[in-house]
Amino acid sequence: MRFLYKTDYDQDIRLVRHSGYAFWYGLLLALLIALPWVVSDYLLDQAIFIGIYAIAGLGLMLVVGYTGLVSLGHAAFLGIGAYTEAILTARGWPFPLSVSAAVLAAASAGVIVGLPALRVRGIYLAIATIALGTIVEEILARWESVTGGNAGLSVSTPRGLFGFIGAAPGFYYLTLAIAISSTLVVLNLLRSPTGRAFVAVRDSETSARSLGIHVARTKTTAFALSAALTGLAGALYAHKIRFLSPDQFTVLQSVELLMLVFVGGVGSVHGAVLGAVFLIALPQMIAIAKDFLPPAIGGAAGLQSAVFGALIVGFVLFEPLGLYGRWVKIRHYLEMFPFYRRGTYRRVRVFQRTERNR
Repeated sequence: MRFLYKTDYDQDIRLVRHSGYAFWYGLLLALLIALPWVVSDYLLDQAIFIGIYAIAGLGLMLVVGYTGLVSLGHAAFLGIGAYTEAILTARGWPFPLSVSAAVLAAASAGVIVGLPALRVRGIYLAIATIALGTIVEEILARWESVTGGNAGLSVSTPRGLFGFIGAAPGFYYLTLAIAISSTLVVLNLLRSPTGRAFVAVRDSETSARSLGIHVARTKTTAFALSAALTGLAGALYAHKIRFLSPDQFTVLQSVELLMLVFVGGVGSVHGAVLGAVFLIALPQMIAIAKDFLPPAIGGAAGLQSAVFGALIVGFVLFEPLGLYGRWVKIRHYLEMFPFYRRGTYRRVRVFQRTERNR
């Protein structure tokens, strides 16, 4: 059992809480660096997709998990980043410049989406973000002279950075470096006054206003930063897929990103990574399980959707804290054994706003 005695504020906001964290995260980093030498090319491709979706999950986590806003249109930011990267790469822009432009384009769209968030909330904000996703999808499909329309758009190999890391291991290391950097940026952002303002707005807008927090600016900033991270993931996604079409960035993609956040664990940076692993690994596991199922079940067209739906319902009912929440409970049990109390994580009833006033 480990006890941490904190004597100053710096200890409370330290990224590495103790030497055990440094050891395990260092071991994980070493395993990730050695991954191209120990796995096949197919598994390495899946690891790249996990890194890309983890970056997008971090972006969505800023809005949903830390600011308390609902977004069902983040696939639009993913598409804006991907198409901006593809168009600028085709015109000969170097990779660093094209990625920066993709991030700025997605962030600008995030500011536009943040404006409705100033007046609406809850289900109405979700409807507004769905409308944005639909508008962006239609623009990508109709603006054929730039995006290629429904015929699609091929992504060329960019100049500059990719001249040295054009192979699959090189792209994996690029994705890994960007994912780690994005995680560190988010962790440091959450320790800053801006990140604490996000959490204050999530918990209570009235209390946040009373503390002098500009709620409108905080929401807009959250959407902009979230869209920027998602646009960065979209730029990497474009180079990995190598072919873009509007049907890759539909509302269904937004729902999958939202599922990534909820299954991984809302309000947790670890949850974004675990959700990305879940989102990429589950279809592969279902494909493997089909070989052992009866033909009537294994050949069913909606098997994957049914499994996804059942797992989401299971998480909502039995583990609302997601995969990371389950890991925290297991770790706490092992640390406290044999003195673990069964009711430590007992769920309490959450009251709706209309019920609080009764």
